[in-house]
Amino acid sequence: MAHNPSPFSFPDFRAYWIARAASTVAQMAMVVVIGWQVYDIARRTMPPREAAFQLGLIGIAQFLPLLLLTLVVGWTADRIDRRWIARTAVLLECGCAAALSWMAWHDTTTLPALFGVAALLGVARAFAGPALQALAPNLVPKEVLPTAIAMSSIAWQGGSVVGPPLGGFLYATGHFMPYAVSTGLFLCAFLSLMMIGPIPRTILDRAANPFRQMIDGLRYVRENRLVLGAISLDLFAVLLGGATAMLPIFARDILFVGPAGLGLLRLAPAVGAIVMAIWFSRRPLQRDVGIKMLWAVAVFGLATIAFGFSRWLPLSLGCLVVLGAADMLSVYVRQSLIQLYTPNEMRGRVGAVSTLFVSGSNELGEAESGFLAAAIGPVPAVVAGGIGAIIVTILWSRWFPELKNARTFAPPKTLEDAPGQEKAT
Repeated sequence: MAHNPSPFSFPDFRAYWIARAASTVAQMAMVVVIGWQVYDIARRTMPPREAAFQLGLIGIAQFLPLLLLTLVVGWTADRIDRRWIARTAVLLECGCAAALSWMAWHDTTTLPALFGVAALLGVARAFAGPALQALAPNLVPKEVLPTAIAMSSIAWQGGSVVGPPLGGFLYATGHFMPYAVSTGLFLCAFLSLMMIGPIPRTILDRAANPFRQMIDGLRYVRENRLVLGAISLDLFAVLLGGATAMLPIFARDILFVGPAGLGLLRLAPAVGAIVMAIWFSRRPLQRDVGIKMLWAVAVFGLATIAFGFSRWLPLSLGCLVVLGAADMLSVYVRQSLIQLYTPNEMRGRVGAVSTLFVSGSNELGEAESGFLAAAIGPVPAVVAGGIGAIIVTILWSRWFPELKNARTFAPPKTLEDAPGQEKAT
């Protein structure tokens, strides 16, 4: 039996993958540095708990635009050329990075400026996320789609874990460096997106009510319990188990390792995730994918608890390596299931809902961790979050048996046969 070609044998997918990886590295590098700067600037005039509260607020500033724009951006991604949505969003991110680089170079960075740029980044990510997720399946033949989805997930997750340590190390070199490098990466992403040729488009019924079309994405997620379970599991588990949001506090006030140590702490999840990604590239998951996702989230919670109790840097790094590997497995399974069980004409709207949940677990997780750390301290907050992630895993395994029953990535012969499947308006 002949093997399917690699997704990278298609020029459009190569350009897409480069753009996705470059933009994600740039985004995550900026996120960690913005978090450090917010906490560091706040600590100059505030006690630790008030500064932790500011760290929580920066998560809210990035999440609110996504929350308010979710329905609009999903509908836009299903109605307008997804390439131009992604290109415009990446240019906005490039402008934000350049502005922060200029302020850092002139030593004029302030808390209001950081909050303002964080909100603009939230707007850009709100539009870029659904467009990029929905774009990938349009770039390769159907028989190559499962592998393309996995590679796209690896690009996103790899960038998510490589970007933060890169930002920490660059910031230790020069405060403007992570933003300058991010500016260049966003430009690279924009040029790569410009290389993608015309793509097939599903034309929505222009006579239909736009608001109803927007709601269709929410309705689809609600009625397809496999998709709902996969998305919401990530939301609540990472929302509660957000140890990485507390890394600036652990680096500065608990482990006493400074910006360079923060870079090591951010690098540790990257090591775990990259090792897991390499394993997937050689031995793709084929059986019991849902059960393995649930176990991965439970391990994520256990590693979070161990990290919270650790006071020894090598042990803390080991916990974060395990945490990153478990998170990579969970993301790989979730993204593959969602993309394969969603028809093309719905991918923008379903992708917007997925992006909202993922960002909710990240930005709201940062806010929840910051607020909880301000109330009870960072160590109890991290430990409680890890326990919460384990409890969520147990509950979801009972409330969403569809997850345990997901044996392979193969969707039904027709998407209409999937539970809760509806045709888009």
